[in-house]
Amino acid sequence: MSKTVSALGAFACAALLALPAYADAVQEINTAAAHAGMAAAADTTKTLHFHIQHTLNCLEGKAGPDFNAGPGNPCDDMGKGAIPDSAPADQKSLKEAVVKAKQALAEPDFEKGKTLAADAQTILSK
Repeated sequence: MSKTVSALGAFACAALLALPAYADAVQEINTAAAHAGMAAAADTTKTLHFHIQHTLNCLEGKAGPDFNAGPGNPCDDMGKGAIPDSAPADQKSLKEAVVKAKQALAEPDFEKGKTLAADAQTILSK
């Protein structure tokens, strides 16, 4: 019996270690939303781009296609990025926020860029 209990315990530990770290995603999402809000409230294009890049970095993580280490990554110690750290069912809205953030970054009209950043924040705050 002790071998059976020991084997079950080892199996349970191995199974827990194999689970993705979904808990990290909440903090990454909240940080991404905060930076999208800072981008929406920006008073310069430079500040808008700085904070919306933080949003992208938090959502996609270092392995993401839009990751840019230049402005820094406020979610660096939180996980692998909100999208990779989230359950597949929760990723759709996060990917929608990435689209808005990328549009904000590429938008030449400052006020439209701020509106797109606010849209990203709204998506992330739901």
